[in-house]
Amino acid sequence: MAQIFHPSTNTFSKVTIFGAIFILAAAAWIFAAIERSPYVTQARVVREQPVPFSHRHHVSQLGIDCRYCHTSVEESSFAGIPPTKTCMTCHSQIHSTAEMLEPVRESWRTDRSLDWIRVHDLPDFVYFNHSIHVKKGVACVTCHGPIGEMALTWREHSLNMEWCLQCHREPERFLRPREFVFETDWQPEVPQAELGKQLAQRYQVKPLTDCSICHR
Repeated sequence: MAQIFHPSTNTFSKVTIFGAIFILAAAAWIFAAIERSPYVTQARVVREQPVPFSHRHHVSQLGIDCRYCHTSVEESSFAGIPPTKTCMTCHSQIHSTAEMLEPVRESWRTDRSLDWIRVHDLPDFVYFNHSIHVKKGVACVTCHGPIGEMALTWREHSLNMEWCLQCHREPERFLRPREFVFETDWQPEVPQAELGKQLAQRYQVKPLTDCSICHR
């Protein structure tokens, strides 16, 4: 019986099979890269706000404590967004006629809250409690990045689950004394590995990777 396919077909078939494997692997890599890119995670993308609030000016230059605006961060799961009266405590006297702050003054006059855009917005199926992290010695900058250097606020990290698990698997790498949680420029005086182990024992911090910790 005559051969239907030329012998070169065997080579073509092998190349096609192996090529398909490489194509699928490349597609998976590209998909993973896109999922981790700022296009999807919005990491390091400045969010437009009704007022261009500068953490660099208020925190680093003026020395205002995080808790002055985020009043509930030590007691609540939500850090809290400052009401307009907090802004007007200073700005009724300082830069009281600045055009940039007109939305703040209008909010004060009309008793209508400013529509701030959340920068760190977790999915509804994720539970996060600020107060627990603060009490365990996790600093603001651990999650929010160099917030004291941001003239406009952006999301420093992806907030993907794999990013959260870095800390939940090895919390001693990120712990600091509670009294320095709100310091944006604090540096440990001893190696972090040594300090972290001491603080983990003192604050009773253990690796937490059970799904129910965050997904409730």
